[in-house]
Amino acid sequence: LKLNELEELLEDIEVFRKLEREALIAARNTGRNLEESDDNPVLKYWDALHLVASDEIKFLKTGGAGGSHSVTKEDIQKLFEGQSQEALTKMQDEIVAKIRRSAGGSAIDTDGGVFDIEYWQTVLSQLTVHLAKVELSDLHSKMLVRQLERLEKKKDALSKAAETAKEQEKSGASESKEDAEEAEETAIVPKGVEPGFGDLDEELGLSSEVDLHATSYAWQDRYRPRKPRYFNRVKTGYDWNKYNQSHYDHDNPPPKTVQGYKFNIFYPDLIDRTQTPQYSLERAATDDFCIIRFRAGPPYEDVAFKIINREWNRSRRRGFRCTFERGVLSLYFNFKSHWYRR
Repeated sequence: LKLNELEELLEDIEVFRKLEREALIAARNTGRNLEESDDNPVLKYWDALHLVASDEIKFLKTGGAGGSHSVTKEDIQKLFEGQSQEALTKMQDEIVAKIRRSAGGSAIDTDGGVFDIEYWQTVLSQLTVHLAKVELSDLHSKMLVRQLERLEKKKDALSKAAETAKEQEKSGASESKEDAEEAEETAIVPKGVEPGFGDLDEELGLSSEVDLHATSYAWQDRYRPRKPRYFNRVKTGYDWNKYNQSHYDHDNPPPKTVQGYKFNIFYPDLIDRTQTPQYSLERAATDDFCIIRFRAGPPYEDVAFKIINREWNRSRRRGFRCTFERGVLSLYFNFKSHWYRR
C-alpha cells in the first residue's frame, strides 16, 4: 500500500479498536462475563494490526527500502530469525529489564559492556512489531481453519442428505458392518448422559512436537528449508465402554481419555503444487505412543508430533478427514472404541 492508503487504513483500524474497547466496557457494566482486554482475541487482532500498520508508515516516511529505518530494521530482524514465539517473548522481557536497569542509573550491561539504551529501545520496538505479526499470523491460521471446517460441514450435510435419500430407496437392506458398529457406539452412552458429554477440543501444545534434529534435504541447496506453521487440537472425552458403564455415571464420570486429533499444517508456498503433502506413522520410544510425521517438499521441513498409539476410526461419519485445500493439509481422526468383555 502507498503511504496515504496506509494512513487511511490506520485511521480505520483506530476506529475499530475504539469500538471494540467501548463494547468491552459496556459488556462489563452489564455484568456479562467476558474475557479481559489482554485476552480478548478481537482486541488483540486490532492492536496487532495497529502496530504493524504504524511501523510500515514509519518505514515509508523514513525513505522506504533505502532509508535509515530500513537499514536498522534489517539488522535487528536478523536477531529474530529462527526464534520461537516463546523465545522471542523471553527476549522481550530481558530487554525490558535491561532498559529499566539503565533508567535506574546503571549504564553498564550485565556482560560488563556499555549499555546503548537507544539501540535496545529500537530493538524492543521492532520485537514488539515482530510479535504482533506472529500474533496476526496465528489468528489468520485459526480463522482459515474455521472457514475450512464450515465448508466441510456444508459438504458433510449435502453428502448425508444424498446418502439418506439412497438409503430410503433401499427398503429392507441390512445394515453394513460399519453402520452396526456406529449404532453400537451411539447406543453405548448410558442413560442420563447426553451424547458428547464432557467432550473437549484443546489446542495441542508445543510439547507434543517431536525434535527431528538436523535433517538434510536434497533440495536445500536451492531453497532455504523452513518449518511449516500449524494449528493442531486434541479431543478428550469419556469412553463409555461396558466396564465404565457399570462403574461410573453422569455424576461420577470415568477418567478422561484422548479421543482423537485434528491436525492443520500450513503449506502456502509449496514449490510443486501438484504434489500433495503426506503423513506417515513411525515408532516411538514406547508402544503407548507413536510419531506422526508430515512431509511436503520444498521449501518446507518435515514436522512431527507424538500421539497416542491407538487404532483410528477411518469412517467419514465418525469424523475422519484428510484433505489438502488452499494450502492447508487437514487430518482429523478419532480412535476406535474398544469394548470391555468379561
